[in-house]
Formats: sequence, structure tokens, C-alpha cells
Amino acid sequence: MMNKKYTKMALLLAMSASMTLVGCGGGDDGEAGNPGNPGGEPAEAIKTLNLDITKVTYQDSKPTIEVFATNEKDLPVAGLKDFEIKKVVQLIPAGASGAGNSAQWQFIGSEKAFTDHGNGNYSFTVNVEGFNPELTQRYNVIASASTLQDGVTGVPRTEITEDFDGEGFEAKYTKNIVNTATCNTCHAEGESIYHSYTDLETCTSCHTNELAIEKGKVQDEFSHLIHNVHNNAKMYGRNLDKSAETAHSIVQDNCTTCHVNSEQLSESNNWSRIPTMEACSSCHTDIDFKTGQGHPQQVDNSNCIACHNASWTEELHTTSYTQKKTFIDLYGMTATLTANKSSAEDKSATLSVTILDANGTAIDATSLVSKIQRVETITNVGPNFPIMGYNPSPGSGLAKISKDFIKAGLLQADVIIESGNLVYNIASLPFGAGDTDTAFSFIGLEMCNDGIQAIDCVDGVATTSMKAEFTVGTFSGNAPSYRHTDSVNFGSCDNCHGDTFELHKGHHAGFVMSEQLARELNGEVTIGLDGCVACHTPDGTYASGANQGAIEMKLHSVHGEQGIIKDCTQCHNDFNLDAFKVKGALATSQGLYTTPITATCASCHGFDTISQHAQSQGAVVNGSYQEANDAAQLETCFFCHAPTIENHTQVKL
Repeated sequence: MMNKKYTKMALLLAMSASMTLVGCGGGDDGEAGNPGNPGGEPAEAIKTLNLDITKVTYQDSKPTIEVFATNEKDLPVAGLKDFEIKKVVQLIPAGASGAGNSAQWQFIGSEKAFTDHGNGNYSFTVNVEGFNPELTQRYNVIASASTLQDGVTGVPRTEITEDFDGEGFEAKYTKNIVNTATCNTCHAEGESIYHSYTDLETCTSCHTNELAIEKGKVQDEFSHLIHNVHNNAKMYGRNLDKSAETAHSIVQDNCTTCHVNSEQLSESNNWSRIPTMEACSSCHTDIDFKTGQGHPQQVDNSNCIACHNASWTEELHTTSYTQKKTFIDLYGMTATLTANKSSAEDKSATLSVTILDANGTAIDATSLVSKIQRVETITNVGPNFPIMGYNPSPGSGLAKISKDFIKAGLLQADVIIESGNLVYNIASLPFGAGDTDTAFSFIGLEMCNDGIQAIDCVDGVATTSMKAEFTVGTFSGNAPSYRHTDSVNFGSCDNCHGDTFELHKGHHAGFVMSEQLARELNGEVTIGLDGCVACHTPDGTYASGANQGAIEMKLHSVHGEQGIIKDCTQCHNDFNLDAFKVKGALATSQGLYTTPITATCASCHGFDTISQHAQSQGAVVNGSYQEANDAAQLETCFFCHAPTIENHTQVKL
């Protein structure tokens, strides 16, 4: 039986017909199974490899898969070497493998041998075992990071997975519970997640239920594994020695971080509709279903839905998140920072904070004091290069001003409530010229609550970090200076951390990602990291340079250590290289400083790696403050380097 079913060949056939009409001779010689495919000169360079399964045919239940490869310029790529059909799997529908079981992928074959037709087209014929034409067939294709057959031309790793029905047409159904794009809000697209694989579909094609049974490890089944690696209830990995602490702190048991309803996902509600022992035991580690520990005894999934209906399961797993989000949205803040200027020598300023309700209406702070765990304020001067810090620059004597307005339900000393607003007079700020004409304050709000409403703060009461506020004021009365916000994409921060992730809660009041850093610039509302530099100053934070606390380094070092940063585009809109023109020395070791460009680059690349080269270009690495600050505008990195977010290693030729 020979079935030739085309799914995406219309464009290729049109191209082939066109070239035949004009006599270009670009097609092949029309050998069987490869009629009229386009040819032309193959690509000479491959920055991006694009793969597409153009046709699947079957003969005697044996599939032949044709793949078309192009580069970023849509030129055909011939000569691939390390290329394979990693997995052929077919989808056993929900309930077919046993009552209550979810749909499961079943491995039926793989193939490394292929035919290169020399024009970007490749064909694989796979020996499969147990092929069922009634089931959806999935083909997982991988080109490893390697070279072409010439051994010179580099090939970037590329994975694609496409589903077809058992005759080669578009699949009628599939198991698409979570969108790969959702994973890529935290994981960099195209970068390895674990092992060397980059795509969600590759993971699901390998981590099948039958693999888990074969290895005797339930934790290898995908629905168990994926929850395990994002929840810190237990260890995971080959040797069960890996912790999901970082992922758990971001996801925070919020199922809707990954399980997003979408019209593109026909099975997006599968997680609540089909509960299974395999999935549930990944987080609920105090349960042993088969022995009856922590749950009525059961040997399979046949009876799960009898108690755990879809709406109840969803409500149980999302209520805490929705309640928290609702509570956070009940309150907000606005603030002003005003230089007093009672005399020419008076450099004091007044910081006033107003609590708002959900409608943005001011609330008399008197009515809320007992319900507020903390209102914390941090004030600094000079948004682009703050001059006050935890550990001030040598000889400056300029410590940042941190003042709690309310703590544990009590109004703090020197803070008054005036016209319903919390008001504090800052005795003196080091106002100066240019950037230092501007002072700025970051305000955090932490409130006591029972999960639904604010309550009085007593021992043991839960607290929640709310939306923060940011305000600026100038000594001159002129327009304020603002830190640039065109480098970091604040939306990327929000994509990972979400709108209920409480940053810095504990030692600080903490805050959640929201519009707290928003301001209008050139007619558009922009959001940046303005407020973060109130603490993350050039002098670092509480540990000075030992923890690379300056914002230019801290985000790189923390996200790099945790394996989060794979690609500059994950976080950056752009690189504003001009911003370095207003920066000085950054604390990079205890009591030692480095010129700003080098310090920023080294926070990713490592000081040992780049210091010798940087010093040869005018940089100071771990020198005195004075030495590094004097050389801040002398390092010549950008004479040669011209980094962009797409290629941060780019140099000028």
C-alpha cells in the first residue's frame, strides 16, 4: 500500500514549477519519492537552521519522512551530517491504556540513516514497531550542533516536532497541554533545558510512561517529572541530587504559571480534568497510593475522577493564587518627594506616602496602621549613578537613607500622619549639579491579612508584599533626571516572576512586579529598574562588592549562577551603551572597585577570563575607588566591541 500525502508542499511545488518553466534546471532528476523539489545553490553559512517536515508517506506501515532544511536567508542547506529522527511516537488516547489514564505517547522507532538529496531535502525511512494508523504519529527531528559534511561550516542545534495522522495528513488530535511559548517566558528559546534538548515536544517524546515503567522510575514519566523539577517537594535527577529550589521560588506553586488556557491548546484543561497518581505524587510526596498512606488505597487511576472532579481540582490548586492576587490589588500607593529649601543651605526634603484603595482613592493611613506590617522607604540621589549606599564610597560619608514609616502595626518615630498621609522629613540630602539634582525614593508595603482582607498585625499572622511605589524630586525645581529604561525589558521580569512573586520579602518589606516603576517618556508609559538602584548602588549592597551588588552586575551574576541566563534577548530590549558615559567605579570585591564596562561584562564572563584583556584597554580591575573612578571614562572597550542583544560578541571591523 502506497499513500502519498502532502501537508506543506504547495509552496515548494510552486517554486519547482516556476523554475522548470524558465529552464533554470534547479530541480532534481525526479527520482522516485522526490519529484520536482527545488534546488539552487546551497547555503554557504548557517546562523539559523530551519527544518520542516514537508511530507510523510507510508509503504507497508513503514513511514518515509521528508525534511526540508534552510538557513536564515531561506537558502537550502545541503550536507547535514549529525541529523536524525530522534523519536517516532504515537499517541494512545486517554483511557485507552487503562481507565482514568491520561493520553500517553508510545515509542515505536527512530532513525539516524538518511538520504541527502543535495538541494536541502532529506528523507528518512524508519523501521517502526507497533504502528497503528488510527493513532496520531509524532516525528521528532534533531540536527545536532555540529558541522556540515565539509567539517568546516557550523550547524546550530535545531529541533522540530510535528504531528500527523496515520496516513500523513494533519493530525486530528494531539496532547498539547502546555504551550512551548509559555516555557520560553522563562527558558531561553533554542537553549538546552536539560541534557542537550531545547523543546518541550522533545521532552514529552522521550519521557513516556512506558520509559518510566521500563526503568522502574515513576519520576521519569513526563507529567511527574515536569512538576517535580518546578516544585521543591523532593529531589530529582539521575541520582536524585538536584533541587528545584530556584524554580519553585519563581513558580510558587501557582499552577497557572504554566497551565495557561489557550484556544491553540485543545488539551489545556487536561491537568484538572484527568488527575492521575503519576502527576499528583510529584508534588504530594506524603502520599503513597498503593499502600494507602495519606490517601485511600488504589492501584490505578480508574477511580480518581470519582472524587477529584475538574472544577474542584482547579479551584483547589488556584484559589490561593487568585486570593493573593485579589488582595494585592486591594491597595496601592502614591508618593511625593519635595525639597524644602527654607534657605540656600537647606537640603532637607519631605517624603509623603499616600495609601490608595483599589479604585485609586486615598485612604486615611490612620485606619490602616495596625494592619500594616511594614512601610519601608529607601532614598538616594543621582538616578544614573547613585551616590549614596549601604557601604559608601571611601571618603564620601554618604550612606543611603532607609526609614520605616510603619513597622509591625506601629507608626515609627519622627513619622506623622498629616491629612491622612504618612509624612517624614529627611534632614539632609547631598543634592548637587546634573544627575545629583534629582533624589528618588523607593517605597515597599507589606500588609497583614487572612488571605482575603487586611487584619491587625499580631504574632503569627500572614503577611503579603504589595505593589511598591517610586517617586523623584529635584532640588532646583527643574525637570528630574531619570535612569535609562531602554535596556531591560521589564515585561521579561514579569514573565518569569509573575504578578504575585514577592521580591526581597523577609529582610525588606518586599514588593511584587507591577506598574510601580512606570513613568511617561516621550508620550509612552515605560517601566524600568529605576527603583532598584536605590539599594543596588555602585557601592553594592550590604556586602559591598563581595556580592556584586550594583544593579549592572547583580542581575547577571544571580541569574547566571542559577542557570537562567542563556541569551541576552531574554531580558534586554537593547544595549544602551551611552549609559556608561554617566557611570563610575563599581564595587567588585571587598573594598575594591572596577571600571564600569569591565565590571558589567565580567559579571557574566568572569573577572579571571577578561581582566587581562580589559586592563590592556585602559580598565582598572579590583583597584582603589579613586583609581577605578578616575579611569571610568578611559576604558576603550567600545572602540572595538559593538555588542547588540542579537550578537553581544559583535566587533567593529
